[in-house]
Amino acid sequence: MSLSDTAIRNAKPTEKPYKMPDEKGMYLFIHPNGGKYFRLDYRFDGKRKTLALGVYPEISLKQARDKRDEAKKQITDGIDPGEIRKQGKAEKAAAIDRQNRLDAGLPVLNSFEHVARDWLESAAHTVRELTRQKKIRHFERHVFPGIGAMDVAEIKSPDIYGVIKPLIAKNQLETAHRVHSEISSVYSYAIAHGFTNYDPAQAVAAQIPAQKVKHRAALTDPKEIGQLLRDIYSYQGTFVVQCAFRLSPLLFQRPGEIRQMEWDDIDLEAREWRYFVTKTEVLHIVPLSKQAVSILEEIKPLTGSGRYVFPSSRGDGRPMSDNTIRTALKTLGYDSDVMTAHGFRTTASTLLNEQGWSPDAIERQLCHMPRDAVRAAYNRAQYLEERRKMMQAWSDYLDSLKAGADVIPLMRKNG
Repeated sequence: MSLSDTAIRNAKPTEKPYKMPDEKGMYLFIHPNGGKYFRLDYRFDGKRKTLALGVYPEISLKQARDKRDEAKKQITDGIDPGEIRKQGKAEKAAAIDRQNRLDAGLPVLNSFEHVARDWLESAAHTVRELTRQKKIRHFERHVFPGIGAMDVAEIKSPDIYGVIKPLIAKNQLETAHRVHSEISSVYSYAIAHGFTNYDPAQAVAAQIPAQKVKHRAALTDPKEIGQLLRDIYSYQGTFVVQCAFRLSPLLFQRPGEIRQMEWDDIDLEAREWRYFVTKTEVLHIVPLSKQAVSILEEIKPLTGSGRYVFPSSRGDGRPMSDNTIRTALKTLGYDSDVMTAHGFRTTASTLLNEQGWSPDAIERQLCHMPRDAVRAAYNRAQYLEERRKMMQAWSDYLDSLKAGADVIPLMRKNG
């Protein structure tokens, strides 16, 4: 006999649970605690299974039968209603967990952002903190807004291309290649840790145009360099900027390193500037010529009590702006397609090589160093005595050009 609402209401619990049958495998399960549960027994793939249809009276007899009929149809269609129920519960639990993590400011589990941050943390000991923070900013700015919340295993090549395409459109090709490389590194980590089994970034590499190397403009003609030096010494900016401007061609180090020069790194008696180069991650030694020492001695009474040799004019404890020398050159009429702050390095490298100085010594002075830690520790002092002679000879040569002498570069004599 089939169930009725009256029979269900009148059903009383007993010491042991019992069943009240309905149609098509459905029944009411009466628990000793008084609970009344609609259930369906069925077979799927040769296995006997039970599906919960609801609790009476929250679920009426009609609603239970509707659920039963829906489950029966799924079974006929080759679908296990029990598995569908489990998937639904899992998806609901995942949605709740997802929202809880988002509310807490955490990335969704198994999302690209989750795996990327795990990778960054795992590799933290291999890079400097500054480098790690730069990578994080790349992801937060260019990647996470597009694919950060997506499951790392569900991301396809077009999704990654969609992240990089705006960078290509803006011709930010260096950034595009770097972002692509970092995404691919995340997938190497994801594959190794079982989050996915392939790298969708691979197919995107060929879609990023090759970056055309744009060399920074620099003067290499001795007469033009002589005029530039005379212009530099006529520059009417602040005394701090004047000193930084005059020192730049003498030292020919990276502009950012000169503007961030610290007094603690300078030994005027030993005529050396020793500092850590962040780009190549090595300790670098710059021998100081008499001319360079003279400039530093001039500015020391003004800035020597502070951290930076060339502090910002704002008095905020920061070094001089990275635009300062560029602006000074432009003020003198040297646009970026003629001469740049970085161009002093090219000028020195070109003429010193022409004058016969050791290419190895020049490269060491430019701090084009091997990244290997052991080799870098050895090479930082390599050719030091030759570099001392070279740096003094270079300053003397620039003085001659500045004075307007018709200087014919001579090959360096040995000894």
